[in-house]
Amino acid sequence: MLSFGEELTGNDLKKWADWSIGFFYWSPSVSQVYAELKKLEKLGFVRSRAVSEPGARGRRVYAITESGIEAVRTWSREAPVEIPVLKHGVMLRMYMGHLNDPEQLKAIVRDHIVNLEDKLRRAGEHAEHSDREPGWGFSQMSLRWAERYFKAEIELSNLLLDDIDRAAERFARSEIDEFGMPRPRNPGSWRGLSNGDTSDEADPEQP
Repeated sequence: MLSFGEELTGNDLKKWADWSIGFFYWSPSVSQVYAELKKLEKLGFVRSRAVSEPGARGRRVYAITESGIEAVRTWSREAPVEIPVLKHGVMLRMYMGHLNDPEQLKAIVRDHIVNLEDKLRRAGEHAEHSDREPGWGFSQMSLRWAERYFKAEIELSNLLLDDIDRAAERFARSEIDEFGMPRPRNPGSWRGLSNGDTSDEADPEQP
Protein backbone atom coordinates (compact mmCIF):
# COMPACT_ATOMS: atom_id res chain seq x y z
CA MET A 1 0.00 0.00 0.00
CA LEU A 2 2.77 2.43 0.93
CA SER A 3 4.57 1.82 -2.36
CA PHE A 4 1.86 3.85 -4.13
CA GLY A 5 3.41 7.08 -2.86
CA GLU A 6 1.05 8.26 -0.11
CA GLU A 7 1.60 8.78 3.59
CA LEU A 8 -1.02 6.71 5.35
CA THR A 9 -2.21 5.95 8.85
CA GLY A 10 -2.73 2.39 10.04
CA ASN A 11 -6.48 2.88 9.64
CA ASP A 12 -5.94 4.11 6.08
CA LEU A 13 -3.96 0.99 5.30
CA LYS A 14 -6.67 -1.25 6.73
CA LYS A 15 -9.35 0.48 4.63
CA TRP A 16 -7.24 0.36 1.48
CA ALA A 17 -6.48 -3.34 2.00
CA ASP A 18 -10.21 -4.06 2.33
CA TRP A 19 -10.76 -2.02 -0.82
CA SER A 20 -8.16 -3.85 -2.88
CA ILE A 21 -6.07 -6.88 -1.87
CA GLY A 22 -8.84 -8.11 0.41
CA PHE A 23 -10.59 -9.43 -2.71
CA PHE A 24 -7.82 -11.87 -3.58
CA TYR A 25 -5.23 -12.13 -0.80
CA TRP A 26 -5.80 -10.90 2.73
CA SER A 27 -7.73 -8.35 4.76
CA PRO A 28 -5.76 -7.75 7.98
CA SER A 29 -7.14 -6.44 11.24
CA VAL A 30 -6.20 -2.94 12.40
CA SER A 31 -4.09 -4.41 15.21
CA GLN A 32 -2.17 -6.54 12.69
CA VAL A 33 -1.51 -3.49 10.51
CA TYR A 34 -0.07 -1.46 13.40
CA ALA A 35 2.01 -4.41 14.62
CA GLU A 36 3.55 -4.81 11.16
CA LEU A 37 4.18 -1.07 10.85
CA LYS A 38 6.18 -1.13 14.08
CA LYS A 39 8.28 -4.04 12.79
CA LEU A 40 8.84 -2.35 9.44
CA GLU A 41 9.83 0.92 11.06
CA LYS A 42 12.30 -0.88 13.33
CA LEU A 43 13.84 -2.47 10.21
CA GLY A 44 14.04 0.92 8.51
CA PHE A 45 11.59 -0.01 5.75
CA VAL A 46 9.06 2.66 6.74
CA ARG A 47 9.24 5.98 8.58
CA SER A 48 6.53 7.78 10.47
CA ARG A 49 5.69 11.26 11.67
CA ALA A 50 3.01 12.75 13.86
CA VAL A 51 0.66 15.23 12.21
CA SER A 52 -1.86 17.48 13.86
CA GLU A 53 -4.63 19.56 12.37
CA PRO A 54 -6.63 22.32 14.06
CA GLY A 55 -9.62 20.85 15.86
CA ALA A 56 -8.66 17.30 14.96
CA ARG A 57 -7.06 14.53 16.92
CA GLY A 58 -3.37 14.01 16.19
CA ARG A 59 -2.44 11.03 14.07
CA ARG A 60 0.67 9.24 12.87
CA VAL A 61 1.28 8.71 9.19
CA TYR A 62 3.69 6.25 7.61
CA ALA A 63 5.70 6.36 4.40
CA ILE A 64 7.90 3.80 2.72
CA THR A 65 11.66 4.40 2.72
CA GLU A 66 14.17 3.79 -0.06
CA SER A 67 15.28 0.55 1.59
CA GLY A 68 11.63 -0.45 1.99
CA ILE A 69 11.01 0.08 -1.72
CA GLU A 70 14.06 -2.00 -2.53
CA ALA A 71 12.94 -4.79 -0.17
CA VAL A 72 9.43 -5.04 -1.61
CA ARG A 73 10.78 -4.74 -5.17
CA THR A 74 13.18 -7.62 -4.53
CA TRP A 75 10.36 -9.72 -3.08
CA SER A 76 8.12 -8.96 -6.08
CA ARG A 77 10.83 -9.90 -8.57
CA GLU A 78 12.58 -12.81 -6.89
CA ALA A 79 10.19 -14.59 -4.49
CA PRO A 80 9.38 -18.15 -5.64
CA VAL A 81 6.00 -18.67 -7.26
CA GLU A 82 3.94 -20.65 -4.78
CA ILE A 83 0.69 -22.55 -5.17
CA PRO A 84 -2.13 -20.45 -3.61
CA VAL A 85 -3.45 -21.88 -0.37
CA LEU A 86 -7.19 -22.50 -0.69
CA LYS A 87 -9.20 -22.72 2.53
CA HIS A 88 -12.75 -23.10 1.27
CA GLY A 89 -15.15 -23.48 4.18
CA VAL A 90 -18.15 -24.23 1.97
CA MET A 91 -16.31 -27.01 0.14
CA LEU A 92 -15.20 -28.49 3.47
CA ARG A 93 -18.88 -28.72 4.43
CA MET A 94 -19.63 -30.34 1.06
CA TYR A 95 -16.84 -32.85 1.68
CA MET A 96 -18.53 -33.70 4.97
CA GLY A 97 -21.90 -33.83 3.24
CA HIS A 98 -22.67 -37.29 4.62
CA LEU A 99 -23.29 -35.55 7.96
CA ASN A 100 -25.94 -33.32 6.39
CA ASP A 101 -28.90 -33.67 4.05
CA PRO A 102 -28.96 -32.62 0.38
CA GLU A 103 -31.46 -29.78 0.72
CA GLN A 104 -29.50 -28.20 3.57
CA LEU A 105 -26.31 -28.51 1.53
CA LYS A 106 -28.03 -26.73 -1.35
CA ALA A 107 -29.12 -23.95 1.02
CA ILE A 108 -25.48 -23.51 2.08
CA VAL A 109 -24.41 -23.27 -1.57
CA ARG A 110 -27.13 -20.74 -2.38
CA ASP A 111 -26.04 -18.56 0.56
CA HIS A 112 -22.48 -18.85 -0.75
CA ILE A 113 -23.61 -17.66 -4.17
CA VAL A 114 -25.29 -14.62 -2.63
CA ASN A 115 -22.04 -13.74 -0.86
CA LEU A 116 -20.07 -14.19 -4.06
CA GLU A 117 -22.45 -11.97 -6.02
CA ASP A 118 -21.91 -9.21 -3.47
CA LYS A 119 -18.11 -9.55 -3.71
CA LEU A 120 -18.35 -9.60 -7.51
CA ARG A 121 -20.32 -6.35 -7.45
CA ARG A 122 -17.95 -4.63 -5.03
CA ALA A 123 -14.82 -5.76 -6.88
CA GLY A 124 -16.30 -4.32 -10.07
CA GLU A 125 -17.13 -1.01 -8.37
CA HIS A 126 -13.62 -0.72 -6.96
CA ALA A 127 -12.10 -1.56 -10.35
CA GLU A 128 -14.13 1.24 -11.93
CA HIS A 129 -13.02 3.60 -9.16
CA SER A 130 -9.39 2.80 -10.02
CA ASP A 131 -9.73 4.66 -13.32
CA ARG A 132 -8.98 7.94 -11.55
CA GLU A 133 -5.32 7.10 -10.89
CA PRO A 134 -2.97 6.02 -13.72
CA GLY A 135 -0.62 4.62 -11.08
CA TRP A 136 -3.29 2.11 -10.11
CA GLY A 137 -3.18 0.38 -13.50
CA PHE A 138 -1.92 -2.90 -12.10
CA SER A 139 -4.20 -2.62 -9.07
CA GLN A 140 -7.17 -2.26 -11.41
CA MET A 141 -5.94 -5.27 -13.38
CA SER A 142 -5.92 -7.32 -10.16
CA LEU A 143 -9.46 -6.22 -9.31
CA ARG A 144 -10.64 -7.19 -12.80
CA TRP A 145 -9.04 -10.59 -12.19
CA ALA A 146 -10.98 -10.81 -8.92
CA GLU A 147 -14.19 -10.11 -10.86
CA ARG A 148 -13.46 -13.01 -13.23
CA TYR A 149 -12.56 -15.22 -10.28
CA PHE A 150 -15.88 -14.56 -8.52
CA LYS A 151 -17.81 -15.14 -11.76
CA ALA A 152 -16.09 -18.50 -12.16
CA GLU A 153 -16.75 -19.39 -8.52
CA ILE A 154 -20.45 -18.59 -9.01
CA GLU A 155 -20.55 -20.89 -12.05
CA LEU A 156 -18.84 -23.68 -10.11
CA SER A 157 -21.24 -23.20 -7.20
CA ASN A 158 -24.27 -23.42 -9.48
CA LEU A 159 -22.92 -26.72 -10.81
CA LEU A 160 -22.72 -27.96 -7.22
CA LEU A 161 -26.50 -27.81 -6.89
CA ASP A 162 -26.84 -30.71 -9.38
CA ASP A 163 -23.68 -32.41 -8.11
CA ILE A 164 -25.23 -32.66 -4.64
CA ASP A 165 -28.12 -34.75 -5.98
CA ARG A 166 -25.74 -37.10 -7.78
CA ALA A 167 -23.56 -37.44 -4.69
CA ALA A 168 -26.64 -38.19 -2.56
CA GLU A 169 -27.75 -40.91 -5.02
CA ARG A 170 -24.33 -42.54 -4.83
CA PHE A 171 -24.17 -42.24 -1.06
CA ALA A 172 -27.56 -43.98 -0.83
CA ARG A 173 -25.89 -47.14 -2.15
CA SER A 174 -23.64 -47.27 0.92
CA GLU A 175 -24.10 -49.64 3.81
CA ILE A 176 -24.99 -47.41 6.75
CA ASP A 177 -24.15 -48.17 10.38
CA GLU A 178 -26.28 -47.44 13.46
CA PHE A 179 -24.92 -43.87 13.65
CA GLY A 180 -25.80 -43.07 10.05
CA MET A 181 -22.17 -43.32 8.91
CA PRO A 182 -21.10 -45.27 5.80
CA ARG A 183 -19.32 -48.59 6.32
CA PRO A 184 -16.20 -48.61 4.10
CA ARG A 185 -16.05 -51.39 1.52
CA ASN A 186 -12.25 -51.17 1.28
CA PRO A 187 -10.89 -49.76 4.57
CA GLY A 188 -7.60 -47.91 4.18
CA SER A 189 -7.76 -47.72 0.39
CA TRP A 190 -6.96 -44.00 0.59
CA ARG A 191 -3.42 -44.70 1.85
CA GLY A 192 -1.98 -45.32 -1.61
CA LEU A 193 -3.57 -42.27 -3.24
CA SER A 194 -0.79 -39.82 -2.35
CA ASN A 195 1.63 -41.56 -4.72
CA GLY A 196 -0.95 -42.69 -7.25
CA ASP A 197 -0.94 -46.29 -6.07
CA THR A 198 -4.47 -47.54 -5.46
CA SER A 199 -3.43 -51.09 -4.60
CA ASP A 200 -3.68 -52.40 -1.06
CA GLU A 201 -0.63 -51.64 1.07
CA ALA A 202 0.83 -53.86 3.74
CA ASP A 203 0.43 -52.61 7.28
CA PRO A 204 3.95 -51.59 8.44
CA GLU A 205 3.01 -52.54 12.01
CA GLN A 206 2.30 -56.14 11.01
CA PRO A 207 5.19 -58.63 11.01
